[in-house]
Amino acid sequence: VALGLDDFDGTVGGNISGTADLAPLDQQAAMLNELFPDAKNIGLLYCSAEANSQYQVDTVKAELEKLGYTCEYYAFSDSNDLSSVATTATDASDVIYVPTDNTVASNTEIINNICLPAKVPVITGEEGICSGCGVATLSISYYDLGVTTGKMAVKILKDGEDISTMPIEYAPNFTKEYNKDICEELGIEVPDDYVAIGEAAEETAK
Repeated sequence: VALGLDDFDGTVGGNISGTADLAPLDQQAAMLNELFPDAKNIGLLYCSAEANSQYQVDTVKAELEKLGYTCEYYAFSDSNDLSSVATTATDASDVIYVPTDNTVASNTEIINNICLPAKVPVITGEEGICSGCGVATLSISYYDLGVTTGKMAVKILKDGEDISTMPIEYAPNFTKEYNKDICEELGIEVPDDYVAIGEAAEETAK
C-alpha cells in the first residue's frame, strides 16, 4: 500500500518477498457483528501516518457497512493527539475498531483508560493490542508466522529459489481470541469457540 503498487497480485518483484501479519479483515468485521449485532455506530481509530492502517480501516469500513453499521474515521497523527481523538471516538461510538497499528500497539493503556470506564468495547486487529485494550480479535500466531518466514528463507538459501518470483505469504492459522479481564468487566459473554489470550499463548508454546 505504501509503495502504491497497482493490481498487486502477491508478488512484489525485485529482491523483495516475505510474510505479512495481516489477518482476514472481512472475518474481523464478521467477528464484530457476531459479538455486537445491535451496535449501530462504529468508530475506526487509527494512525493516519501508517499506510497499512489506512488500508485496514478502509477495508473493514466497507465490510461493516455491508452489515448495516454506520462507520466513522477517527485518525490521529501521532501519540500526542491519540488521547483526544480516542475520547472523541468513544463519545460517538457503540464499538471501536483498531487495526494492526504500531502507534496503537505502543499506547494501548491510553485507549483502555478512555474506553473501559466509558464501557465502549474495542475490537482489535491482533493479539498484542487486544491484550492491552481490546475485548476480542481474530489474530494470527506470530510464532506460526515466524515458522512460515523461516521456511521461505530455506527455499531461498538452500533450494535456490528466486526471491523476486516468490509471492508474499500469510500466517496459516487464525484464532478467535478474547481478553478475559476486559470482557468480564464489561459483562460480555463470548461464544465457546473463542480462546482467552493467555490460553492461546500456552497452546502455541506446547
